[in-house]
Amino acid sequence: MIKGFKDFVMRGNVIDLAVAVVIGTAFTALVNAFVEGLMNPLISNLFNAEEIADAKFGIFQIGLVIAALIQFLLVALVVYFVFVYPMNRVKELQAKRAGVVEETPLPSEQELLIQIRDLLEKTPGTAAPGTPDRQV
Repeated sequence: MIKGFKDFVMRGNVIDLAVAVVIGTAFTALVNAFVEGLMNPLISNLFNAEEIADAKFGIFQIGLVIAALIQFLLVALVVYFVFVYPMNRVKELQAKRAGVVEETPLPSEQELLIQIRDLLEKTPGTAAPGTPDRQV
């Protein structure tokens, strides 16, 4: 039973997940500080509001929606450009070094049908539908 647990923990997935949670928690403070300290004040100045959430359009407190949307987009951008994009580049470079070759994409269904039609037209005694038989 303990051996099974040890294998489960040492498999790599659990450790990768634990590292991701710890790093994600640490970077949450950094991302929030960036958004709240730099981006929100800039946007608040555009709406002449002390807080972005205080921006109003008529009777609607549109600032709350705009603030939530901007916060989400900025967090997503920071996560993408700080984590996802660099990790994808590292994986691509590792694959190149390892000599992994990308598979060529398969032809589409339409391309295959065109190839079959062309082959049928070249074969004596067969004709594509709607064309006269070429036999003499």
